[in-house]
Amino acid sequence: MIGARRWLVLVAIGVGIGGTWQLGEAAAIHAKAWLAQVLIADAWERAVAGEPRPVPWPWADTWPVAHLSAPRQGIETFVLAGASGPTLAFGPGHMDGTPVPGAPGNSVVTGHRDTHFRFLADLAVGDPLVVAMTNGKDRRFRVSRTQVIAAKDAHAVIAGGDTRLTLVTCYPFDAVLPGSPLRYVVTAEAVPFTSLALQ
Repeated sequence: MIGARRWLVLVAIGVGIGGTWQLGEAAAIHAKAWLAQVLIADAWERAVAGEPRPVPWPWADTWPVAHLSAPRQGIETFVLAGASGPTLAFGPGHMDGTPVPGAPGNSVVTGHRDTHFRFLADLAVGDPLVVAMTNGKDRRFRVSRTQVIAAKDAHAVIAGGDTRLTLVTCYPFDAVLPGSPLRYVVTAEAVPFTSLALQ
């Protein structure tokens, strides 16, 4: 059963989307992404409590799999299961076939350059990233590389290897039209657990 708080947010999403229709599709995407965060945060709390695949609203086909923060940029966002267009409208999406963020291997997360992944433009080598996992543990990463690649070469960033986080968005950040042939890729290496005490 949906609580009163969740119903209010669902109504707000509907009103917000309807009201912003006149302002254009871009404004509707921003409103939808912002308002949905309340419901996603509730689903995240249920995931940490042990509920498997807790959808944020009844018709959702995604759920939060991790919480990502970039402390220097003051960014906190939830990572959702899957990287489909509808999922990316609500937050960054974890690419199927790669480990969930924080797990061993290369976890690939994608997001829109004009909403949840706009902050990638401000990340620099050495910046920390923190992934909170559904098991209640955190995994720390440090940005080791940023690069611009052709979209057709994006498959190369999915390759396995050491535990790392690969964040991908369209490029350039200030492009007016969608469908850029370029991707901006941030690679962050896991900080060894033994070195955490030295930070």
